[in-house]
Amino acid sequence: MSTQQLPVVVIGAGPVGLAAAAHLVERDVEALVLEAGGRAGAAVREWSHVRLFSTWGEVVDPAAERILAPTGWTRPDPATYPSGGDWADRYLQPLADALGDRVRTGVTVTGVSRAGRDRIVDAGREQQPFVVHVEYADGREERHLARAVIDASGTWTTPSPAGGGGLPALGEKAAADRITYRVPDLTDPAVRARYAGKRTAVIGSGASAFTALAYLAELAEAGTGTHTVWILRRGISGSTFGGGTADQLPARGALGLAAKAAVDKGHADAVTGFRTEAFERDADGRLVLVGEDGRRLDPVDEVIVLTGFRPDLSFLSEVRLGLDERLQAPVELSPLVDPNQHSCGTVYPHGHRELSHPEQGVYLVGMKSYGRAPTFLAMTGYEQVRSVAAAIAGDLDSADRVELTLPETGVCGGAGLFDTPSTEQTDGGGCCAAPEPQVVKLVAPTAVATAAGEAPADGCCGS
Repeated sequence: MSTQQLPVVVIGAGPVGLAAAAHLVERDVEALVLEAGGRAGAAVREWSHVRLFSTWGEVVDPAAERILAPTGWTRPDPATYPSGGDWADRYLQPLADALGDRVRTGVTVTGVSRAGRDRIVDAGREQQPFVVHVEYADGREERHLARAVIDASGTWTTPSPAGGGGLPALGEKAAADRITYRVPDLTDPAVRARYAGKRTAVIGSGASAFTALAYLAELAEAGTGTHTVWILRRGISGSTFGGGTADQLPARGALGLAAKAAVDKGHADAVTGFRTEAFERDADGRLVLVGEDGRRLDPVDEVIVLTGFRPDLSFLSEVRLGLDERLQAPVELSPLVDPNQHSCGTVYPHGHRELSHPEQGVYLVGMKSYGRAPTFLAMTGYEQVRSVAAAIAGDLDSADRVELTLPETGVCGGAGLFDTPSTEQTDGGGCCAAPEPQVVKLVAPTAVATAAGEAPADGCCGS
């Protein structure tokens, strides 16, 4: 059988994976979507309580909508904001249903290689199909041959740890009973009881951290005695809370203002310049966070670690990837998304060429394509897979054409270097400057909105 007659295997039935399948099907290229979860959008469902900062008009892929149209599906009001649960139930599941048996759930990809070729072998490599090894929940194993592989598995299953050096802090694993790496769902009575009246540390400075701060502030305003300690590895600058009213995604800007209000109203204290080195226990079993500089914070009852996500590359070890040594993103894409180099949150559209690897026919797309970089938008992923599908189908004119304009964040006009002193910081300056460590209270904003952000993406500089 010619490799051209084989399907394209898409790993992950999330928003970008299903969109990839839709674009392939439109081009008469057969797709096989393999999803580890029990349902389409399994990762999205884990943050079903969080509202996106993108509207329905920005989170529905055009090819997917065309496939859904014959089923009688109609897109919700494009100006409204779905929650993760809305997105999964009202769009992802209907799309998976429309794609039919092309989507298989409960299937974990355990490895990808070339048929009969490990990563060392050159001879005849590109003429061999890909072999995708999978495992089912009952332990049964199977393999699928593919003409190309699109990995849209995301980063949700591999959150970054609390440790400032990228490794778990000492005692972090032992403290697992009091640590979560997800935005808590405070509408769940059991989860609400865990945080109500407690002192909670939130570690991180992105959209997920903003969301957690806003949620815990609402709990505090209910008179529960809840208090938050917000821990940032860097300092407070004019752009810490995002672009505010300058953000072209208004709900994203409003989310930062909601987090700012949590600090201004006294529901949260911000501790800056603190890089966690260890977790210790006091006599009551509460957690004491110890910084790399020797500081010890007052005990907390709970810790929410929201320091970003990272890609799981373990099952791709036998294919040849070209990844940036810092971000673990494709080499050609990395300069566009590297927070060390340029404006946070403002990423130019890109396609198959930036997503290519030395192993022709392998593409990392969606959040996984960003590696450890933050600020990913669904619109970016949809443009990625439109281009990739066109390239696989042989339509390079379409694949090379830019068909997307992304919104600006309104923040971070220049480079944000890790330890650059903030001597002339302005609202439009770099996002990562680190003043001397301090506990701060901020001036109240003139207006605060409460729309929450797109949970999996982390904010400025991933801390």
